[in-house]
Amino acid sequence: MGAIALALLGQVWPYLLAGAAAIAGLWTAYGKGKAKNQAKHDAADAAARTEGQKIDDAVAGRAPADNRGRLAKWSRQ
Repeated sequence: MGAIALALLGQVWPYLLAGAAAIAGLWTAYGKGKAKNQAKHDAADAAARTEGQKIDDAVAGRAPADNRGRLAKWSRQ
């Protein structure tokens, strides 16, 4: 039984090696794609945080009554 398994393994090892290489290649491509997508989302989040900080800084420099008036005007548009 063991001799048959070894003989069979001797004949199919190139196919097993090629399959393992294909799986490794797919795994690598998946990882690179995932990292690229995460970097894109991180850049978008950073831009949103920067814009939010600009808005917070602008609002903080005005009186609360002025902010309410601007918000009321904006909401009616």
